[in-house]
Amino acid sequence: MHRMSIYTLALGVFLTATSELVVSGILNVIADSLNISLALAGQLITVYSLAFAIGTPVVVSVTARLGRRKVLLGSLALFILGCLVAFGSSNIVILMASRVILGVSAGVYLVVALGVAAKLVPREKLGSAIGTIVLGFSSAMILGVPIGIAITNWLNWQSIFLILGLFSLGIAFVMLRLLPDLEGDAPVSFRQQFKVLGSVVVVSGLLLTFFRESGNSVLFTYLTPYIQDILHIKASNISIILLAFGIFGAIGSRLGGYGVDRWGAAPIIAFSIAVHIAALAVLPFVSEVPGIGLALLAVIVLSMFANGPAIQSYFIQQAPESSNLVLSLNTSIVHLGLAAGAGTGGFMVNATSTLLFNPWVAGVILVLGLAAALVSFSRGKKVSAKSA
Repeated sequence: MHRMSIYTLALGVFLTATSELVVSGILNVIADSLNISLALAGQLITVYSLAFAIGTPVVVSVTARLGRRKVLLGSLALFILGCLVAFGSSNIVILMASRVILGVSAGVYLVVALGVAAKLVPREKLGSAIGTIVLGFSSAMILGVPIGIAITNWLNWQSIFLILGLFSLGIAFVMLRLLPDLEGDAPVSFRQQFKVLGSVVVVSGLLLTFFRESGNSVLFTYLTPYIQDILHIKASNISIILLAFGIFGAIGSRLGGYGVDRWGAAPIIAFSIAVHIAALAVLPFVSEVPGIGLALLAVIVLSMFANGPAIQSYFIQQAPESSNLVLSLNTSIVHLGLAAGAGTGGFMVNATSTLLFNPWVAGVILVLGLAAALVSFSRGKKVSAKSA
């Protein structure tokens, strides 16, 4: 029964994540449809990220004591409303408003789904449960975006959001019947929550997330041109390559969850980041050997997604009484890191007129993330020793 509940939660993450990711694949279609510039259409992604980053912690904190099923259903209801607004959008202002609604609702759903999954399984199965939720997000990269593009070509871009809304309504119905009505977090005063956020263990963990996402974004924001310009691979092969990377990401999510259950979150985080850094360090040296370059990129994707369930599990373990608050802040840091990394990557391209060195910049940033992780692990051990 709990396994079906977790799969249902993951399917909801797939739908909400698709609403975020699909826009980047149809920006030119939206721009033409609304008679706006491509640059203005691109702000739909920025607005979504800002709403996700700012709104999620606020809503999660306000609803912390409510039953988890109520919050999940409420976030899905808000998500469906956002989908309907997007479906009926006739100008950029209305569509921007829909992106705000979708960003906040998707962020709240993701955070609460992670927390619920952790409560549904025994401690020794935490990693696998979190890995399944993260798999919902990586599946959106593999299937959600291509399906969205296909729907756009078949019908129109607005139909994507109507379909997402209808499927979300079905998920809400299943959730109402299947999911137990779990209690919210134990009452925690703002002073106690602030104390958690003042913990070196948590703060250094959040720094890990920031540097990790920044480093990832330095390379992956420009992944398609990197594959074409640096690895000299034809544009016609890009879609199948990205699909393969998506599959590697899904495998990484499952392996990361399994690894957390087997060896613990900290070893998986440290090992996956170390592998990631090593692959980034070698990548610029094999620009003339496309096969090896693609293999290294596949390793990077695998390690990147294996790291995701481990980090989420780590935060739940370190701050069990305030896990929803910490997870919501972590998701906000993710989007800030992505924005910082994209800006850094763009600066490097402008300064060097090539993408060749972006992997090295990404690697340096990830070294900072690994250092933050080691500080968090060290302090966490000391805190555990004192409380023992």
